[in-house]
Amino acid sequence: IPVNMAGIGGMSLPCGLAPEDGLPVGFQIMAPAMQDQRMYSVGAALEAALLSKWGAPLLSQIPALAGSK
Repeated sequence: IPVNMAGIGGMSLPCGLAPEDGLPVGFQIMAPAMQDQRMYSVGAALEAALLSKWGAPLLSQIPALAGSK
């Protein structure tokens, strides 16, 4: 069941680039019903930690895909 259909909070957070092909990897954070603020706090803390590691938004580091213009 998708998170929003289950009535609980969910968000996706990019967490790095795959070593094999450089494509983005992310994970999903979910929280119990009515605990969205906790989920946002966890997401913000993780985002800050990852930003300090890479120093730039991950999307700016993704390589071009073969066949793209």
